[in-house]
Amino acid sequence: MRASFLGCPIDLLTMAETVELARGAMRSRRRLQHVALNVAKLVNMRSDPVLAADVANSDIVSIDGMGILWGARALGLPATSRVAGVDLLTELLAVCAREGYKPYFLGATPAVLHQATQRARERCPSLVFAGWHDGYFKPEQEIEVVRDIQSSAADCLFIGMPTPRKERFLAAHRDELGVPFIMGVGGAFDILAGTVLRAPARIQKLGLEWLYRIYQEPERMWWRYATTNTLFAGILAQALVKQAIEHTFGTPGAVPPGPSRIGG
Repeated sequence: MRASFLGCPIDLLTMAETVELARGAMRSRRRLQHVALNVAKLVNMRSDPVLAADVANSDIVSIDGMGILWGARALGLPATSRVAGVDLLTELLAVCAREGYKPYFLGATPAVLHQATQRARERCPSLVFAGWHDGYFKPEQEIEVVRDIQSSAADCLFIGMPTPRKERFLAAHRDELGVPFIMGVGGAFDILAGTVLRAPARIQKLGLEWLYRIYQEPERMWWRYATTNTLFAGILAQALVKQAIEHTFGTPGAVPPGPSRIGG
């Protein structure tokens, strides 16, 4: 079920439903692009047309962050659960190992990428990679990377490059990659490699993963989260006030009744 949340499309899907859609794409070799939506991405979409277009053109827009989940519920959307990008990656790697599909990893540093692929194989010994490439290639090497992905016959492509580089890469090459399932994974390669620790489950449920990231990388993360979380809170508050006014006075554009002028 697709809905609109603060002007952004979101798909109200469970993890199991999302995994099944990805499996169907890999089985049929029909392209399906997935985007994991968190607070930072939603806020940045408002000033980044490339990112906004990437989300709008995606086939699945999952609720990744607890802030998005809570906000959707506050606005009355029937959002039951989130589909965290790193959890979806883990689930799909298990599917690949079990059913013989081959993933391609693109992004991160060579060291992190090597560690991530090793850890993935340790978790799923039968997993076979179609290929991998770090995200630190030069513009003149981009066509070479695209050709490597094309020739790999990958069933799924997981991209761990920063915004807006990932979006620009996909906008330029999405139609020629030849990979059925495409998904941006943010910093999931770092978590998979063990170079960044994921917040404990209790902190995740409290919606405080962002605070845990600040704790690990204060210099890099504190300003990002302070800015985006504050902006998101303002955007959501404005939407809630608008919804309350519409609920009280009727449809948008209606003029609230004023004092009677009869006889005046």
